[in-house]
Amino acid sequence: MSGAGCAQKDAHMHSLLDALTQARQNKTAIGHFNISDLVLLKAVFAAGRELKVPVMIGVSEGEREFVGVRQIAALVRSLREEWGCPIFLNADHTHSLANAEEAARVGFDSIVFDQSALPFERNVRETKAAVEVLKAIKPDLLIEGEIGDIGTGSEIHDAAPDLKKGLTDPEQAREFVAVTKVDILAPAVGNMHGMLHSMVEGQTRKHLDIARIAEIKRAAGVPLTLHGGSGTEDDDLRSAIAGGINIIHINTELRVAWRRGLEEGLAKRPDEIVPYKILPYAVDAVKQVVESRLLLFNGRG
Repeated sequence: MSGAGCAQKDAHMHSLLDALTQARQNKTAIGHFNISDLVLLKAVFAAGRELKVPVMIGVSEGEREFVGVRQIAALVRSLREEWGCPIFLNADHTHSLANAEEAARVGFDSIVFDQSALPFERNVRETKAAVEVLKAIKPDLLIEGEIGDIGTGSEIHDAAPDLKKGLTDPEQAREFVAVTKVDILAPAVGNMHGMLHSMVEGQTRKHLDIARIAEIKRAAGVPLTLHGGSGTEDDDLRSAIAGGINIIHINTELRVAWRRGLEEGLAKRPDEIVPYKILPYAVDAVKQVVESRLLLFNGRG
């Protein structure tokens, strides 16, 4: 992986909690980018390293099944150790306690224990129990809970769900955090997983309930994560960060860039069969998206 390094190899390695604390103080947000292959990992890491900002690597249950739980943990750990960069690993949208325990044991920095599809009381009960189990395995593990409805699937959708029906109530956010003891909360504030075709084409953008974000932040008092950030209006993201969002998830935008970059590589080199001569086009396409998002999240774009 080419480019400038983050720090000396023997530099102090900051924890995710340190990075979040710094982001809250600076009124910035940590970029969280989902990956499912080495192309995406290379692109995200290169962008974070060159801009010298923290990045989170996210892998959902499906993505972990494809890349391997131990394998992605080893890859991220090796990058952090070699370059001295603040790169962190998150077990995104984990619905099974067994899968969450596996991620905790192999050294993930954080886990999204997502029971948001359940009724509120059951979500509270199961998340509280999960926090106790997971903290016993890895005390410094950060655990994120989720309430509200933001849809499913980081894919291209034909139509958007009625997001107003699943918005997070600030008082429920207060109760959820107080009872479960989660370190991070993911609310529903107008965000949604995936993108519409019109968003991919640049014709429409997502818009967030900024006032609700500020209310939830005051009520919950913990770091907030914005899931489903792809296709969101830039000014809304800036306002969301100012209102209390500390982590922003981007996935679909990377998948679109990955495919476009791969198609470009195949088109420009139609007779090439060597993967490492074609795949750099996909790496570059994804890296451009990650860089633009990191600049915005860090008040530089």
